[in-house]
Amino acid sequence: MNGRRRRALLATVTPMLEPGERVEVTSLVNLSSVSVRRTAAFGIASAIASGGSMSVIPAPTPMYLAMTDRRIFIFRADPMFAKPVEHTMTIAREGLFRSEIKERILNSSFVLSSPYSETSLKLIFPLIDRKARNQVAAALPLVAG
Repeated sequence: MNGRRRRALLATVTPMLEPGERVEVTSLVNLSSVSVRRTAAFGIASAIASGGSMSVIPAPTPMYLAMTDRRIFIFRADPMFAKPVEHTMTIAREGLFRSEIKERILNSSFVLSSPYSETSLKLIFPLIDRKARNQVAAALPLVAG
């Protein structure tokens, strides 16, 4: 994450911090729950519907992640300007665990889970932000299995 984006994210998250809480990692991520099959089917269907003149593939909205020593904050990113637009969620780090890291050509990801919730969250990190991915992964225990 470049300096301008990081400063904008820190300016947004700082008023939300509890006394003594500190930001450890910032990153630009994508959140996903859409399967590869569904994405491919959507692209093929749009190509057929347009007579082959175009194909549309849904792209996840870029999000900002700020991880503190206590919580993870997620903000929707403005694609045109380097600033967070909307606070989407806050997740307590206590009890969180993660899956193995899945490496891909352009990105890498892992799934965050909690024993207190039935839903999981897939964090997708861009290739250029492996350092932040490694910091987040190192801070969360790996699920046994």
